[in-house]
Amino acid sequence: MENTLNIAEMEEKFQARIDRGEIIEPKDWMPENYRKHLIRQISQHAHSEVVGMLPEGNWITRAPSLRAKMVLLAKVQDEGGHGLYLYTAAETMGIDRDTMLEQLHTGKAKYSSIFNYPTLTWADIGAIGWLVDGAAIMNQVMLQRTSYGPYARAMVRICKEESFHQRQGYEIICKLANGTPEQRAMAQDALNRWWWPSLMMFGPNDENSPNSANAIKWKIKRESNDQLRQRFVNQTVPQAEYLGLKIPDEKLKWNPEKNGYDFGEIDWAEFNRVISGNGPCNKERLAARIAAHENGRWVREAAAAHAAKKKETLFAA
Repeated sequence: MENTLNIAEMEEKFQARIDRGEIIEPKDWMPENYRKHLIRQISQHAHSEVVGMLPEGNWITRAPSLRAKMVLLAKVQDEGGHGLYLYTAAETMGIDRDTMLEQLHTGKAKYSSIFNYPTLTWADIGAIGWLVDGAAIMNQVMLQRTSYGPYARAMVRICKEESFHQRQGYEIICKLANGTPEQRAMAQDALNRWWWPSLMMFGPNDENSPNSANAIKWKIKRESNDQLRQRFVNQTVPQAEYLGLKIPDEKLKWNPEKNGYDFGEIDWAEFNRVISGNGPCNKERLAARIAAHENGRWVREAAAAHAAKKKETLFAA
């Protein structure tokens, strides 16, 4: 009973720190549920960055110009770096990287549903940058002020690089939308296919999101799924109109009372189907990640052996 009381008092003091806007660091005491929530969120974020390299990496050799190849290559490289920052941040919570990767490879851990859709044309690379990275930035800017220090600091650089990714994507769509009729049709087709999956990136509606209440309470997140989704729609619709492209939503309409757009209902059955592993490319993405992990095993083993030998030599001296 006494131990239970002590935990309750510690949780109360912890919440008071959060309410004051203090930053939590790895050596600070924290509730176990806070730690588990962060491990789940940060590791899934890391998995999303790494799996997200796959649909774009497929287009590096097929990009339409040398400049396009260089820019896309830089972007994919950035995403690998983002995964590294985030895995490192998660490790400060007491979980090792091998465990996180095992959870990904066995399907225990999730990653963003958006990366289970195929990239059929070059316009899809533009749509990913414009819409997918645009939605990611909307989610991630607030994480620069998240209550856990290592996560917040990792997000500062990630957000800077994601803003470059969004501009890269919008540039591609802009060129296609102002190109030949065939190119314009390609841009519209990509928008049609990526619009709704991009809205799904923000997660379930607030009333159906099991983790949102604690995320807001602990200031891991500063805004809810629905608030962020609404802001994304408000920001993106004028961009599409500027390009002369049509958002694939017949219910989209400006609402002056809320100073934002009303929009149609998301197909949550599709969202749940993809999250459950039954999207167009779920099996393909996971198989590619597992194969890459196994193919790189010798590199990890060689690096570990070199580090051990160097350490042994250092101590021998």
